[in-house]
Amino acid sequence: MRLSGVGRRYGRGGPWVLRGIDLDLPPQGLVRIEGANGTGKSTLLRLLAGIDTPTQGRISGRRPRTAYVPERFPAALPFTATGYLVHLGRIHGLSTSQAAARAQSWLVRFGAAGHARTPLAELSKGTSQKVAVAQAFLAEPELLVLDEAWTGLDAEARDELDRAVAERVAAGSTVVFVDHDPRRLAGAVDTVFRVEGNGLLAVPVVRAAEQGPRVRIDVVGPRDAALPMDLPGAPERTSTPDGGVRLTVAAAHSDALLVALLTACPPWHVRRLTPAPAAFAPDPAATTPAPGGRPTREEP
Repeated sequence: MRLSGVGRRYGRGGPWVLRGIDLDLPPQGLVRIEGANGTGKSTLLRLLAGIDTPTQGRISGRRPRTAYVPERFPAALPFTATGYLVHLGRIHGLSTSQAAARAQSWLVRFGAAGHARTPLAELSKGTSQKVAVAQAFLAEPELLVLDEAWTGLDAEARDELDRAVAERVAAGSTVVFVDHDPRRLAGAVDTVFRVEGNGLLAVPVVRAAEQGPRVRIDVVGPRDAALPMDLPGAPERTSTPDGGVRLTVAAAHSDALLVALLTACPPWHVRRLTPAPAAFAPDPAATTPAPGGRPTREEP
């Protein structure tokens, strides 16, 4: 999906929120959107999710199966938590039984199963947010758009959302998110853009090898077996003296990587999991933006 010269303004003849946005959304990856309050981050996310249409420019390419978590969840809807999730699942094309099973599974994951039959209007803000997040994962979206989705969640639910995002990226989806915490999914982000002056700027990304936390996973496979392709988090691989392989990956991808190893055909045996030593971050003064927002090192 591509945005070409896209702009959005407040009302007919009102001020521009965004203007001249050019963006190629990757077919798989984790994209962070940054910017000060009021610069248009939420507007950009609504355009990507298909909630709003551009005032100028166009959005082209195939529209992926999309799910969206808004900054504010409209909790005053005439549903129970499960009823709402099943309703959304049916809209996404799931059968009633499929939607009900997935609704229960996601409510359990986010710690809201005890409120499955509670009307949305009676839920606390935190539990409402858990339902809002759960609906976004029901149909296994190809494009997941999260606008401050972690806000209001307790620590366990925030960690679970981190894991769920890593799983979606590992499954081949694109996740675009805004969050006020600069450490959110640190080391796992593939691309960063900053909304500034009505436009969009690419921001150099500190790669996962330079930013923690990271973990080492020592594994061994069946004789002559090769590691599965496209492992989550693109882990670094080194051979170990005992004939195994050591995988070093951003902690945000570790759960998805373990699942991929244990469910491979044939499965791989995990010997140990340990924290990786912190790497030294590059000197920001020696880093210059490359075309497309990628950092490059200047030669001495």
